[in-house]
Amino acid sequence: MRFRLKYISLATVGIAGLALSLPVLGQSSPESLLPPGFGDPAPAPAPTPTPAPQATPAPGPTPAPTASRPPTSPSGDPATSASGSVPGVPPIPPSSILDLNEDTDLGELDDALQPQYYLAPGARRSMAQIGVLTEQSGGLGPDAFGEEGGQHLTNLIKNLNGPIISRWASILLRRTLLSKVDSPANVNPADWTAERAWRLLLMGEADAARALVLKVDGGNFSPRLYTVAMQAHLATADPAGICPYVQGGSRVSEAPTWTMFGPICASLSGEQSRATSLLRAARREKAATGIDYLLAEKTVGAGFEGRRAVTIKWDDIEFFNNWRFGLGSATGVEPPDRLYEQAGRHVQGWRARAPMLSRNSRIKAADTAAAIGVLSNKAMVDLYAAAYDDPDASDDFKARASTLRQAYTSPTAAGRIEAMRLLWNRSNGVLTSYSAKILTARAAARIPASQDLADSNADLIGSMLSAGLDNNAAGWASEVAPGSNGWALLAVGTPNELVAVSYSGLDEFGDNDASPGKLRSKFLLAALAGLGRVDAEALQEFSNDLDFDLGETSKWTGAIRSAAQRGQSGTVALLTAIGMQGRDWNAMSPLHLFYITRSLSRVGMEAEARMIAAEALTRT
Repeated sequence: MRFRLKYISLATVGIAGLALSLPVLGQSSPESLLPPGFGDPAPAPAPTPTPAPQATPAPGPTPAPTASRPPTSPSGDPATSASGSVPGVPPIPPSSILDLNEDTDLGELDDALQPQYYLAPGARRSMAQIGVLTEQSGGLGPDAFGEEGGQHLTNLIKNLNGPIISRWASILLRRTLLSKVDSPANVNPADWTAERAWRLLLMGEADAARALVLKVDGGNFSPRLYTVAMQAHLATADPAGICPYVQGGSRVSEAPTWTMFGPICASLSGEQSRATSLLRAARREKAATGIDYLLAEKTVGAGFEGRRAVTIKWDDIEFFNNWRFGLGSATGVEPPDRLYEQAGRHVQGWRARAPMLSRNSRIKAADTAAAIGVLSNKAMVDLYAAAYDDPDASDDFKARASTLRQAYTSPTAAGRIEAMRLLWNRSNGVLTSYSAKILTARAAARIPASQDLADSNADLIGSMLSAGLDNNAAGWASEVAPGSNGWALLAVGTPNELVAVSYSGLDEFGDNDASPGKLRSKFLLAALAGLGRVDAEALQEFSNDLDFDLGETSKWTGAIRSAAQRGQSGTVALLTAIGMQGRDWNAMSPLHLFYITRSLSRVGMEAEARMIAAEALTRT
């Protein structure tokens, strides 16, 4: 039985008939991907079991080019962004981990963001390997998943049903999902791409998700990929980018959003008469109602010679969804903060990266976006540096930008550290306090190592390691006392073993550990054991003190150990993220940290293992 359009809920469009939703990521209430209140869900389209060639859909209307964001790297930085753009301050040279993660500018994304068109089957790009990042640009190797089957890998991705507590695990997962890898067997490559892009969206990586979707030619799209492509373009507030897929999407789905994009895309192409006719038809069919219809009408009015004045009022709106974010942001009527509060952390990642939004709005989202790995240190500093001279920036943000400037430019180390502490201590929130460390990372790297700063060295080292400045942090190795917090961070975080690890140092650290259940001590021991930086005798003695057994096993530990033995770096990265789901580091298993650091090190990702270990000690 076919459903009439007016009975199809837009809430199901972000799910494409699959039972995927976002309540687990919500901050205060459940959240659907698209508007509720439109009736019953449409039936799920039949899955496409094999990548059989599809008939080439007729191309839809291509809108005239519109202003869009500059090319971006998936680290969260504009491709042309300068490092630490505080006036008069030279950049910090990148450290080893930055070359692969936090602040890499990846030019291949420029190509991925170019418009894609429907091509004849013989002219389409190969589906054998799909991804944005090659090994040369920081991605994983083509065989990163080995011979794992597509259904197994897809299930692993779907098991990521909650937030990832580690910023560095999120950064690693982003690289993994964006890597140009061999398409696994037993799954349609388009569906494999869709699941990777969907997970990127739920991580707050809207630009990265869109870039990945655009690596598949339109004629090779599956129903699932059409849906995810729409979501990715809504999350980047880019309705024009959806237009090439409207006809194909409409053929495989009765979702009302495809109906509503008909008049939008006609208007963006300058076909105002056709846009008006399609909009009237959509209104008669009740494909959308209320504010969702008005947002579509306002977007139609934004087209060439649209000449439509539509007023959007959010006062009585109770629910947040992607439709409202995407079209509201694109037309300059952004949803209010109270609606953002309903959304998950991932939406703050979208918000912080949206250049069409005000700087005030983006800074409001920046703390969360940085803590979950969407914004880098460079992007954070650039955002505040721009606010410093922005007449429209709020007084609070200008004051914060001024404090950040003092952290870079104060004439004395004491003055710079004092400014940093004002930023570090401005909130007790777990995300905000850690993002403050990320914000000051390069300022911390400019403080010369000194025994006189013993009271501050752990905070400075933790700040540097939060942004991957491991070589800079290593300069403090001779100034930290065994058993201190700074010593522990360097023991797990430096590229080389620069501080001696002995039972006496571990015992001293444990004696000063006030965390619940000696969790920090267990994290330290687990990381040192995983990295191979503690001898067997000290390991055994300190394990006995903590009553902590590294020999325990589970289905998950067996899976990540087996993947590491097979050299499957991509599978290990997925299992790392699965093992680090949650909202609170106090719920993180030290046993998981042991297997994560050991497995990552075994597949050539020791740098990532070290940063995750340092983050565990910094955030507990």
